[in-house]
Amino acid sequence: MDPVTAEKQVHITYLNGAEIDALALTNDEILNAVESGLRAQGSGKTVIEPRVHLIPESSAHGHFNVLRGVVKPLGFAGVKVVGDFVNNYQLGLPSEMAILNLFDPTTGMPKAILDATAITDMRTGAMTALGAKYLARKGSKVLGHVGARGTASWNVRLLDHLFDFEEIRVHSKRKESQEAFAAKLSADLGKKVVATESWEDCLKGADILVEASRLPKPEPLFKTEWVKPGAFVVPYGTMSAVELSLTDIMDKMVVDDWGQCRKGLPFGALRAHVDSDRLSEANLHGELGEIVAGEKPGRERDDETILFWHRGLSLSDIALGAALLEKAARQGIGQRLRFR
Repeated sequence: MDPVTAEKQVHITYLNGAEIDALALTNDEILNAVESGLRAQGSGKTVIEPRVHLIPESSAHGHFNVLRGVVKPLGFAGVKVVGDFVNNYQLGLPSEMAILNLFDPTTGMPKAILDATAITDMRTGAMTALGAKYLARKGSKVLGHVGARGTASWNVRLLDHLFDFEEIRVHSKRKESQEAFAAKLSADLGKKVVATESWEDCLKGADILVEASRLPKPEPLFKTEWVKPGAFVVPYGTMSAVELSLTDIMDKMVVDDWGQCRKGLPFGALRAHVDSDRLSEANLHGELGEIVAGEKPGRERDDETILFWHRGLSLSDIALGAALLEKAARQGIGQRLRFR
């Protein structure tokens, strides 16, 4: 056969969930990987397209997200498909399960397939923590966190890794999940984590306030009056739990990617704020990647009240996928599958 037309064998690396667990990325490995993706984004070395959704029945029950991007310094294009189904706990399943597909961006050849369930949780927690690294007060000591879904543990774990909180409060709509969440975090972090009775008890007066709830429809349960001057606020529920007035008290508002936050797209904690121009390109301080890359300032004063809205970046999935593949190659973990 003519060597020009002969087909070349193509193999891909497959990492399943157990193999990813065995790789046991450290807190710093996770943060460094996601930060590298943000730096590439802020330096103009990425391609990112807004996520698209597939809703089988009703968004109140669950939906699929499809995220797409390219991180040029890492040499990967990626597409992640993640299901987000609120009642999965009744079946003993994670609410979010995902697959990440990585490709060579110059040829389109597939390079790897990874169980991205843990990746989704880790990268979401890392984004919350890196937002705090650049935008929260350095002396922040009290964390209030609403929500106990899969990403929640990584939010608290990675935030505490950076800030070593004196007080951590958590709240969830289901008392059993809230108590189990607080107990597991207490054991993992080696410090007391308080399960609170209400949203107000959890959030009021905290230095860092994270809203990761799972509401069936928008409902303003997070009151603006609970946010003290100088606080850092991260709302990222699919359905909004905040009041419209939240953006009125902010000195800076930052997002992960404006293309995924702009008008005309569904879902998100600040969707009503964008649609009513309370958050717009005119009053947006910038994207976190621009701050990480040094293109824009982060927090400049202790009394600044700052909001960070992240919708989820394919770039973070790709960066974590690349870090996992590199560590797997060093340790001889993973399966080599013939693609063609």
